[in-house]
Amino acid sequence: MTNILSPRGGWPADPRSAVERPLRRVAMISLHTSPLDQPGTGDAGGMNVYVLELSKRLAERNLEVEIYTRATSSLQPPIVEAAAGVRVHHVPAGPYEGLAKDELPAQLCVFARHLLSAEAGHERGWFDLIHSHYWLSGQVGALLRDRWTVPLVHTMHTMAKVKNALLAEGDSPEPAARLIGEEQVVDAADMLVANTDVEAQQLVDLYEAQPDRVEVVHPGVDLEVFRPRSQQQARARLGLPADAVMPLFVGRLQPLKAPDVLLSAVALLLERDPSLRPRLVVPVVGGPSGSGLEHPEALSALASSLGIADVVRFIPPVSRDELADWYAAATLVCVPSYNESFGLVAIEASAVGTPVVAAAVGGLTTVVRHERTGLLVEGHDPVDYARAIERLVGAPAYRDRLGDAAAAHARGFAWERTADLTLGVYRKAALGIDDELRGAMHG
Repeated sequence: MTNILSPRGGWPADPRSAVERPLRRVAMISLHTSPLDQPGTGDAGGMNVYVLELSKRLAERNLEVEIYTRATSSLQPPIVEAAAGVRVHHVPAGPYEGLAKDELPAQLCVFARHLLSAEAGHERGWFDLIHSHYWLSGQVGALLRDRWTVPLVHTMHTMAKVKNALLAEGDSPEPAARLIGEEQVVDAADMLVANTDVEAQQLVDLYEAQPDRVEVVHPGVDLEVFRPRSQQQARARLGLPADAVMPLFVGRLQPLKAPDVLLSAVALLLERDPSLRPRLVVPVVGGPSGSGLEHPEALSALASSLGIADVVRFIPPVSRDELADWYAAATLVCVPSYNESFGLVAIEASAVGTPVVAAAVGGLTTVVRHERTGLLVEGHDPVDYARAIERLVGAPAYRDRLGDAAAAHARGFAWERTADLTLGVYRKAALGIDDELRGAMHG
């Protein structure tokens, strides 16, 4: 049992005052990747968007949010005001550059020491709650929870046991150290935030999480940026042909995201209908990441070997406004990932009104409603993806109907709703700390 009567505990020893104390300030920990990084390359992806967008909405609800992330450049300022009420702290922990994610566990103590020093410079009880993201941050969060005696809320984002069970060909399994570390974080956290019902069940079944400590809160989408817009105008802005047939991939270029499945499916499409070639444009928007860094040219080489290099366009990560244009310009968006805890690309595309062809895995089964907002594909056989793509390409009216329904479905995933539900999880975690205080005082 945690020593909840630590003399530097942020929560008062009197349980009555603990109940009355409001949430004012949250320490948000995103150790291995900064929310300010450009999504789509390196380790930056949906989690980066999640941390920043959630923090901004929490700040709009009168919470001060201090985000702590590892510094990756000497040029980064120590503190960045990301939005009103949201500050990002770049913490020196290990060499700035060239440190792989699997080398980060050795820097956890240095990172944690910095946070302890930062909190010690404020009055007692500076932070009211810790929200950690990904298991590395959770390890730091568990230590701080015990030191500050504040509740720890943790979001896994991805889980090693799930990833290893659905490993892409050529991908590397997650090491035992991560599996053990995740189990420790699950045990230490006062509340766990799951992105979907599927993830919540995985936490219970695979990590023995207590069901009453798991809450489902769907991530959100920025409905002001990702909204329906004219396909023709978007194509004109991007310099694309007005009559293009355009299956789009967006995401990090790594085996987990399976962009190779889309390329192989496109090759099959052209075998079945060579007349598509003059109009076919296949943008791949993103940069190498994770195990994809080992062979950064592999996807380009695959396109050449399949005889489709002339229709594939590799686009570096782009701004959110331009990304919305890519979604709108597309005939469909393909998300063939081996696993997604949620599927940010799928909900962004849906919000723009473009139907999604996605793997029937993880959170994608929540984001995409089969035959209603898009198509779900069992497995990762390119033949099945080619058929799904062909089906949407050949039926414009059906495709438009799916797109309209997708946009309506996405409107239920506003970040404002995510923030409101997350605040509810925070309050539940705070009540759990109160119960521990009462038990310690009367036990």
